[in-house]
Amino acid sequence: MMAVVDNDQKSIFSQIEFAFPILNQQLQTKCTDDQFAKIVNDIKVLNIAPRVDRLVFQSIEQFIRSNVAPVFWKEFTNVTEEEYGFERFKNAVDGLYSNLSEFLPLLKRLQVLQAQCEIAKYLGHSLSNVLGRFNLTVRSTLLSQLPFGHETIIKQFYKIAFNVFCNTDSSIHGNLLGDGPQSQCGGCKYELENCQCQLIVFMFHETNRKLIELELLERLVGNVLTLLIHIRIESHVRKSCEGTFDVSQLELLENWLETVVMNWLTRIYSGGSSKSVALSQPIREAISKFKQKLLHFLYETYTKIRIEQLFNIIIEYPDSQPAIDDLRICLERTDLRKVLVETLQEALKTRLLHPGVNTPDILTAYIAAIKALRQLDPSGVLLETVTEPVKVYLRSREDTVRCVISGLLDDSPSDLADELIKGEYLQLDEGSVEEEDENWEKWLPDPVDADPCKSTQRRMSDIISMLVNVYGSQDLFVNEYRTLLADRLLSQLNYHTEREIRHLELLKRRFGENQLHYCEVMLKDVYDSKRIDGNIQSDTSYTLEEQYFLTSALILSAQFWPPFKEEWKLQLPKNVQEQLAKYVKAFEALKGNRTLCWKPHLGNVHLEIELKERKFDINVTPIHATIILHFQDKNEWAVEELAEVMHAPATVIRRKITFWVSQGLLKETTTDVFVLQEENAVKNRSVTESIVEEEEVESAMASASDQREEELQVFWSYIVGMLTNLDSMPLDRIHQMLKMFASQGPGAVECGLPELRHFLDRKVREHQLLLSGGLYRLPKS
Repeated sequence: MMAVVDNDQKSIFSQIEFAFPILNQQLQTKCTDDQFAKIVNDIKVLNIAPRVDRLVFQSIEQFIRSNVAPVFWKEFTNVTEEEYGFERFKNAVDGLYSNLSEFLPLLKRLQVLQAQCEIAKYLGHSLSNVLGRFNLTVRSTLLSQLPFGHETIIKQFYKIAFNVFCNTDSSIHGNLLGDGPQSQCGGCKYELENCQCQLIVFMFHETNRKLIELELLERLVGNVLTLLIHIRIESHVRKSCEGTFDVSQLELLENWLETVVMNWLTRIYSGGSSKSVALSQPIREAISKFKQKLLHFLYETYTKIRIEQLFNIIIEYPDSQPAIDDLRICLERTDLRKVLVETLQEALKTRLLHPGVNTPDILTAYIAAIKALRQLDPSGVLLETVTEPVKVYLRSREDTVRCVISGLLDDSPSDLADELIKGEYLQLDEGSVEEEDENWEKWLPDPVDADPCKSTQRRMSDIISMLVNVYGSQDLFVNEYRTLLADRLLSQLNYHTEREIRHLELLKRRFGENQLHYCEVMLKDVYDSKRIDGNIQSDTSYTLEEQYFLTSALILSAQFWPPFKEEWKLQLPKNVQEQLAKYVKAFEALKGNRTLCWKPHLGNVHLEIELKERKFDINVTPIHATIILHFQDKNEWAVEELAEVMHAPATVIRRKITFWVSQGLLKETTTDVFVLQEENAVKNRSVTESIVEEEEVESAMASASDQREEELQVFWSYIVGMLTNLDSMPLDRIHQMLKMFASQGPGAVECGLPELRHFLDRKVREHQLLLSGGLYRLPKS
């Protein structure tokens, strides 16, 4: 019995080779249905169906590995031109599909064998699908032989197809990607009369259909397809956002992704149909997931590009409001806040925070950043983080406060002037700020990177408050306003103060009346001066006396005005002094026990100068008038002689005398020797005029920073006394004790914590203090 079985088994294996000809690679061998049925029955009797199944698939794998795969991958080498790559990839897929199609009769016989012999209960459910197992065998065998650089022709194939698709699809009509001449097709690049777009579309869909049937589409071209789409998304986003900030792009980009990219993907997976209903449920789910990934990539790409452009977006705000709104939405959907902070800080550093940029321009950019970043992040965290280097840099510039005050008082439309008109109260970081009633339903917590200590100020501080907080104290701004107000009042030729009163009232709403009391007195001095001068001019005892010239005075209350810069006292000509003495006498007669002390280097002088060939009618400063009046007595003066007569430094005389040289009245004959020119002979006028104009705008008052430095020196004796008694103290303790003892009483000077820190740190650099472990101490003598 066993011998019969052995002989039967030898016979059946020869029959298997006949029924499944892949075993001996004779694919053309014919086996009739009756013969095949008998062989299947014998296999069933001998119970060797699982062994036959495995043997056939092993033979299939070996055949594909040795004959099919090398032929397929051979088409993927040595390709440079895109058109040739497109053709090679199509031919490779066609050849593979044709070779694998010859296995279909064999696979059908395996299915019959499975059904007749119930192989599924031996192989398991996962191996019962013959076609699925065959595709898995093909896929694993092919991918195990991937050649280097195989993605090149795949990329070329889909790139050409995508160009053609964008050029011909009616849903995106007008969005042609071809940049060639009009006689050339934008999709296939052929001449219009020889356009190959329709043929390319047909070959494209046929190739995808075959890859889908072989279950190779995702594994073979998935990475390349994703990379190509990413490149196209980035290119399209960059092109859409190039220099355009006043139009929202996000919705347009989302629509483009849906109508172009996703439509193209749907056509790929459906073999040409643009409707997703033609796809199976797993494919639709896969496309949906892929769409979410592409959307995220779109948001990320858009955000990165806008971050690169954010400096320009800020400068153009509020015209760039749509770009800010888009970026805010994308920041919520991506994790690029840190990239934004680092990129924008670097842009501010390289393009704004350096000596080549004027302080007003820095302030303009800073104000624009405040407005734009608040729209971008209403919590204020981005604003606080990004602009910290700007605040540090502004603090280092000497003219920052003056530029801020000038901007506040600018009559032409400006950001600071508009902010001043709003009339909000000043909010300082060091002060206690009461929370406003908020709508709790709209309340949102601060981001995780927020400083909880500044949450209240971050929400409430306006632009002016933020500029004041750069220095931590409003005293410096008030003093600078006093200085600027003094310059304006001293430079005008009349007693009009309506404009200055309006500005003062606006500032009082910001800084409080107590802070600006001195400024009120200054304006009152102007009003009183007008009244007093009117009384003197109407006094017959004064007007009947012989007068060399008309005199009017601005009478100042010295203790309320800022200190003056000049330390020397100008010696006026004798006749001018006599005229001023008459004015003082008339004032004393009017005011009784009060008198006047002149500031001879301040004021305006109206001169009428007559020469041989010309006349001058000009307004100049007293020192300029004094210089030219001395040439009335003598035609030639040396600078040292004038300096001695006028009691002024020679350097000042040398600088001021260039004005008359520019006007052609004086000429320098030798070094520092000038002579009066009666004839008209003006040379190099433009050069000297520029020097004089620059020199003429100099302030007569000491700067606010210099005044503040003198005020802070008041604290130094207190600090030395405290550290002498207590040896060492932290910053907070020093600040508390100064507020308790040194900042009491009328006219007391206040000092904020940041300003005190800078003051003490400067003392450390000057080796007058030591800082160790957060404690300040005096150096040992």
